[in-house]
Amino acid sequence: MSRLVRVMAAAVALVVGAGCAIGTGGDQEQRGAPLGGVLGRAPDATRADQTARDAIADVERFWSATYPRLSGGVPFRPVTGGYHPYTRQDPPPPCGPERWQYQPNAFYCSAGDFIAWDAETLVPQLDADFGRLLVAVVFAHEYGHAVQTRLQQGGQPTIVLEQQADCYAGSWIADIAAGHSSKFAAATPAELDSTVAGMLTLRDEPGVPAQAEQAHGNAFDRVRALQEGVEQGAGRCAAYNARNLPVTEVPFSSEEEAASGGDLPYGQAVSELSADASAYWSRAYPRLTGKPWKQVEVVPFDPADPPDCPGQDPSPAFACTSRDFIAFDDKQLGPQLYEHIGDNAIGMLLADLFARVAQERRGAPATGREGQLTVDCLAGSWTNDLLNRTEGLRLSPGDLDEAVAALLAFGRAGSSNDATAFDRIAAFRDGTLGGLPRCV
Repeated sequence: MSRLVRVMAAAVALVVGAGCAIGTGGDQEQRGAPLGGVLGRAPDATRADQTARDAIADVERFWSATYPRLSGGVPFRPVTGGYHPYTRQDPPPPCGPERWQYQPNAFYCSAGDFIAWDAETLVPQLDADFGRLLVAVVFAHEYGHAVQTRLQQGGQPTIVLEQQADCYAGSWIADIAAGHSSKFAAATPAELDSTVAGMLTLRDEPGVPAQAEQAHGNAFDRVRALQEGVEQGAGRCAAYNARNLPVTEVPFSSEEEAASGGDLPYGQAVSELSADASAYWSRAYPRLTGKPWKQVEVVPFDPADPPDCPGQDPSPAFACTSRDFIAFDDKQLGPQLYEHIGDNAIGMLLADLFARVAQERRGAPATGREGQLTVDCLAGSWTNDLLNRTEGLRLSPGDLDEAVAALLAFGRAGSSNDATAFDRIAAFRDGTLGGLPRCV
């Protein structure tokens, strides 16, 4: 149904770029630098270097306390090969037989037991675009690979090892939230959201199958792994394996789908997604309430002439339950979401509005933090239905990443109802992976 996020315009309050994931185990991978970020700062190599040093020291502190709980009491041993910032003119130590070639990357080398990072482009740019926390997460991720080596957790597919390292990084975030760090304060909601935005740049290209040799995962899966570390801790991360890791990425189903990126044209996306959401709630609402679903009209409108809803001021997107319609700005909001994120951003907009109607019809709150999170879970339940189909309208590679990007955009536009984008993505994930039963 769509292609992966390339850029989000300032109009939807977020800009990210394409690229590969940070490397692992000494394999240095090409990565595109972000095209722009959420902070709009100029890169500062000195500031980024200090963040890198602080992150390394603090992650070592975390693992000194945490590692014995995973190792049966064996003390933690920091990396022995050192820490190596590099530039085009000043390479890191060799890592195995591979010939050196400059790449904007960060990696752990198991052969030399060291961590290296591009101090010229990558880390200063990530710091400028997405902030101090994302830079620290990069180093927590790389140190996660060192922990894997010490725990002898190799032998798993690359995608498992990468998402396990993402999860370990999330467990470090939870540790600083608990007040254990002298170098990093607990992350603010804005910092968490910026970190998720940065992770949209650290993911596989659409259509890379999870079984590919160097697959790292789409952003939806990598953010899930990070959040599991935050919510459940390092013990959950240590239990990752190929049998229990929920992986959602799939290859394109045909050459034609790959050529188009899976995108529907804008008008077709609006009409087909509207019809599909309506059909889904005709099936789902009776399961939710025991009552039949009354059809809802979808009204794309010109902001110069918005539809009237008693007691409600017009906004770019709203649900009018009293008159059984949902509406959105078809001149600016809809086209911008489609152009700068993809067709599943339209899907997320519709999913939110339909779920809001369902929540209000069943007499439950659709506003406030808990109401919004339930709406997001219900929106995910429709995505679950799309994800598990074998015919008809269905998700294509990249659609779940578009959903993450759209939720970030909605949160930054102030439509979060006191729920952070980080929390909204977690609620949407619950519905996407577990379906309707997870939301009630």
